[in-house]
Amino acid sequence: MTRIAALVRRFPLVAVTLAIGLVAGVLVASGLEPAARWLISLYALAIAALEAVRMIRGLLSKQFGLDILAVTAIVSTIVVGEYWASLVIVLMLTGGEALEVAAAGRAQRELRALLDRVPQLAHRIEPDGAIVDVAADQVRTGDRLLVRPAEIVPVDAELASPLGGFDESSLTGESLPVDKVAGDDVMSGSVNGPIAVEVVATALAADSQYQRIVELVRDAASSKAPLVRLADRYALPFTAVSLGIAGVAWALSGDPVRFAEVLVVATPCPLLIAAPVAFMGGMSSAAKRGIVMKNAGSLEKLARARTVAFDKTGTLTMGRPVVVGAHAEPGFEHDELVQLVASAERYSSHVLADSLQQAAVDRELTLLDAADAREVAAHGVIAMIGGREVVVGKPAFVGEHAPDVVPRTGESGEAVIYAAIDGRFAGVVVLRDAVRDDAVATLTALRALGVTRTLMVTGDVAATAEPIAAGLGISEVHAECLPDDKVRIIREAQPRPVVMVGDGVNDAPVLAVSDVGIAMGARGSTAASESADVVILLDDISRVARAVAIGQRTVRIALQSIWLGIAISIGLMLVAAVGLLPAIAGAALQEVVDLIAILGALRAVRAGAAPVPGLDAPRTRRGATTIAGPEPAQYPAK
Repeated sequence: MTRIAALVRRFPLVAVTLAIGLVAGVLVASGLEPAARWLISLYALAIAALEAVRMIRGLLSKQFGLDILAVTAIVSTIVVGEYWASLVIVLMLTGGEALEVAAAGRAQRELRALLDRVPQLAHRIEPDGAIVDVAADQVRTGDRLLVRPAEIVPVDAELASPLGGFDESSLTGESLPVDKVAGDDVMSGSVNGPIAVEVVATALAADSQYQRIVELVRDAASSKAPLVRLADRYALPFTAVSLGIAGVAWALSGDPVRFAEVLVVATPCPLLIAAPVAFMGGMSSAAKRGIVMKNAGSLEKLARARTVAFDKTGTLTMGRPVVVGAHAEPGFEHDELVQLVASAERYSSHVLADSLQQAAVDRELTLLDAADAREVAAHGVIAMIGGREVVVGKPAFVGEHAPDVVPRTGESGEAVIYAAIDGRFAGVVVLRDAVRDDAVATLTALRALGVTRTLMVTGDVAATAEPIAAGLGISEVHAECLPDDKVRIIREAQPRPVVMVGDGVNDAPVLAVSDVGIAMGARGSTAASESADVVILLDDISRVARAVAIGQRTVRIALQSIWLGIAISIGLMLVAAVGLLPAIAGAALQEVVDLIAILGALRAVRAGAAPVPGLDAPRTRRGATTIAGPEPAQYPAK
């Protein structure tokens, strides 16, 4: 009973329509058929009046809708005495709205899942070791928190426990658990694994990753796609065809009932329902794969995208340098050089220190402790490691300790780190910003999806940008661009729509002016994410091509559903025109048409499930791709 009451409160007009039908049925059974006719007719006219008000409001705003067919069908069936048919039409209209709400709710399931899982509670560890439960918004930066098994991480934090495993699927779309070690960042909204861990808060709840995602989803859930109005574009011709068929049927038969029978099956609910349901399904499918559409209209624009522009650093490239080569001098081993440089860099605050340490970890080299270490700001670091003096840094600084230093000219975009061991020049380590794993596959997939022009728009110098673009197959490069230059280039770009992909603060203006701005939001700037139309939550450039594919499939499904509704309605009108479809049967069949249109539109929920040509084909090579300049030698793979 509670469930029924909830449905009645949610869909009151459907409940009233069913109640009117029940009462009318009792009246007919009691021999009071005239009373039943008056009850249904008055109620149906009241619903027609409400529809007429909607129609007039639409006309005043210069929007010609399909309401006129519904109003005409109700009135005509009452006039010719088919009052039961008028009641079925009213049930179709009110029930169609209920079905739309229910279908849209199914389509929004993935979006609502994020909102339903907003962290509310945190377990704060006090200085005396006591654990106190506090509201998530009361957590302050630096607070030590306990996250129990299967609990949601309440705020962005840093892992304090030695190891931890987290499910980030609702945030990034990555289905596999992510292993973390002490010091790794943990995103709010991720779900802890089977072991309790301790974390240190690095952001307030309001500033955490999950809250940013929630705000994006709220915007997405309340948006409306331009293609939803596509049904209105068919309103005038569809109405004219419907009235024409009905008028010819009346004229040829001489029976006004035939006019009503035709208009009963011309009611346009499938056209009104299909597009919104399809677009909400497409947004849901995108959200499930770590792509948040802040405006559903972006799906329609992505489906027609013909030009895609990319920023370079942090978008096509990883945005952080990686070690691509080690050149050891005679008397030193490559691994020895990397190990000692990385160990010394543990005591450095230089921006490249983390990359050098990661290189040693990737090669399974143990980072060694130093007996003594000191950093010389802006020059390098000196450390005593295993009884050996290790000097790492700029060539002039290392040359002060090793006169035999041999300068090395790095390629454009490379950073060269010099090292000396016990007063002898030991060699250099070369770093470069690596191209993303799937950058080539993404560009291939975009071309397969109909994108005819790709370009790189970057603030980097041409000597760095052009070799990377050439390696990716991008022939058009705009280098050394200021934000204003990027805006001008994108505004003038043809053919349109133009998609811009970026991640930095300097990309925010150009993301805002492009037809569709896509922000790499996994670790990009808040400004870029806020100004973009689409935010990719996973640090994965291939989601750009996947977003375009989802847009194309969603629009295709919406159009298929709309045309399906039109085709079935016209077929039923022709059947009714020759007198083979009574009004009451036609009205009942329209409910079936509604259901078919909705089920067809709901296919968009799986718009992202199909493989993307050029993107989902098996690839044998994994890991960072390095382009631009010759590959450094003397760094054999293990």
